[in-house]
Amino acid sequence: MIGWKFAFTRRWAGYLALTILFAAVCSGLGLWQLARRSDALSEMNKVETNYAADPVPLAEALPGLDAFSASQKWLPVVMTGTYLTDDELIVRNRPLNINPGFEVLTPLLLADGSVFIVNRGWLPTGQTPDAPASVPTAPSGVVTVTARLKAGEPSLAGRSATGDQIATINLDEVSTRLDLPTYTGAYGLMASEEPTPDERPVAVTRPVKDEGPHLSYAFQWFVFALMGFVGLGWAIRQEYRAVNFDDPDERVRAAERARRQAAKPRSDSEIEDELIDGR
Repeated sequence: MIGWKFAFTRRWAGYLALTILFAAVCSGLGLWQLARRSDALSEMNKVETNYAADPVPLAEALPGLDAFSASQKWLPVVMTGTYLTDDELIVRNRPLNINPGFEVLTPLLLADGSVFIVNRGWLPTGQTPDAPASVPTAPSGVVTVTARLKAGEPSLAGRSATGDQIATINLDEVSTRLDLPTYTGAYGLMASEEPTPDERPVAVTRPVKDEGPHLSYAFQWFVFALMGFVGLGWAIRQEYRAVNFDDPDERVRAAERARRQAAKPRSDSEIEDELIDGR
């Protein structure tokens, strides 16, 4: 009788190491999914806390041109100034409900001479995918704008644009174009403007409350990690039965397993397979 000695060989040590590695990878992926869920919950909390909050003056929310905290995302701010329509920019590749389109950035010149970038909304593509059919004119003269704060975007490698179009809302690059003191910590998604124009781009809607399937995915990865050890245990048990087949006790157990298997009612598919094999 060999017993369990085979399980302490180098071969089974290697199987154990592979199982541990598999479990570690699965556990890491599970923790990654939990981290993504935590990020999603954090974003949902910002929406719940800030989206419907009372607007605060821009200078109070952002005391410096580069000031912005991630906790201020979606916070409404109010400001008064004059739109620099000649410096208006169009952001490319901005889908809305899977429809291709653009977003309109209109700089707002404030009383202190600084500029705040207002995203006035979304426009669909025109006759060609290269530009919108038309851009609604921003109100002239002094305008009061309420907008929700959002951080600027990084530049993307390989993405470029020409003329009055830009590839991403990189506020440092926008500031360079304007050559004026510009808020670079955040820009604003317009909620309202007074006076109200007859036509305006499609307004940004409240983000949908959805944390995603990250929790279920994490649970699945942890189950996979556990199944690796279950599979290893099953394989060891099968080899134990094979190498100890001449042990009287193991023969008794094998006979009992065979008896239970024979006593099990056969399914229709098993009966059909037997009939086919007998032809």
